[in-house]
Amino acid sequence: QGQEKLSCNPKKENGTHVVLCELGNPMKAGARITVDMELSVSGLEDVGDAITFHLQLRSKNSPSHASVTVTVPVEAEAEMGLRGNSLPAAMVLPTSWHWVEGSRRLEDHGIRVEHVYELHNKGPGTVSGVTLSLAVPHLLGDHVLLYLLELGTEGGMNCSRHPALNPAQV
Repeated sequence: QGQEKLSCNPKKENGTHVVLCELGNPMKAGARITVDMELSVSGLEDVGDAITFHLQLRSKNSPSHASVTVTVPVEAEAEMGLRGNSLPAAMVLPTSWHWVEGSRRLEDHGIRVEHVYELHNKGPGTVSGVTLSLAVPHLLGDHVLLYLLELGTEGGMNCSRHPALNPAQV
């Protein structure tokens, strides 16, 4: 007839999380009840693509217990954001400058430009195993366009080095 809030108590039973809800005591014979439940479950990063709930209706007056299994698909959602800038933002080589082949001095390879990229997880879920691939053009035909000097990361990330990184050991 009307709607009531259920009194539910979470507990652990044999290593499983159980939520016990009292539906009615005493309940009249032949009574029909519809129950809508909303569960908030955290820590689903490693459960795969679905989570399964085993629902069971128990009665103290009946030895048999009706049960049903409900499988709910899990979809992880996380939005990634990439920001980047160059320091200095603009750079022009003087017309008198020439690249010195074989030199190990930094100034003979051009003006230092630092490119900084920040990868952010905007949520709501956590992420792992993210791969960011940056394609940096270092040659223009047979000429050096950008001399790749070094590559670094912060925040517990791993970075694979490019084979053209600092070939003259500047």
